[in-house]
Amino acid sequence: MAASTGAADAAAADSKGPVSSSMDSPTIQYSMVLEHLVGEKRPIKELNPAALGGMPVPPKSDEQKMIERGMESCAFKSVLACVGGFVLGGAFGVFTAGIDTNVGFDPKDPLRTPTAREVLKDMGQRGMSYAKNFAIVGAMFSCTECIIESHRGKSDWKNAVYSGCVTGGAIGFRAGLKAGVLGCGGFAAFSAAIEYYLR
Repeated sequence: MAASTGAADAAAADSKGPVSSSMDSPTIQYSMVLEHLVGEKRPIKELNPAALGGMPVPPKSDEQKMIERGMESCAFKSVLACVGGFVLGGAFGVFTAGIDTNVGFDPKDPLRTPTAREVLKDMGQRGMSYAKNFAIVGAMFSCTECIIESHRGKSDWKNAVYSGCVTGGAIGFRAGLKAGVLGCGGFAAFSAAIEYYLR
């Protein structure tokens, strides 16, 4: 009886032996496959647009990279916003002067009809005033937004809100603390509305 149980145990051990060895080998092979797929042995493939079905793009030269870095700099963005604000402000000032009925009139002699030169001079002065204000606001907003975006490392709607608050507060602070707080809140709300509409 004891011999038969010993033989049965030996047979059971023999039957378990190949199973355990066969279970170990797939685990080793699976880990090797993982190493080649997602591990350190994974081959690095160069993503060629032509192989992906797109148009082949030649590599950028050092001059192109330098120009791209310059165009993405805060100084270039500020200058561009300043020039754009100057043009837009000048056009807006000339437009508002054109629809204003009091352009060119002398308050000392309101019955005298102004000449064309006086009207054009008044329109130019108003256009220049609007152009300067728009240029300053545009440069301040663009510069602060770029600095905040570089500091945060994110490009989202919060950058415009923070920049609007800084710009509005700086402009309104000249008239006092209350005006600065109101300018900060108003400009931030306006920037948030514009960002929400554009995005």
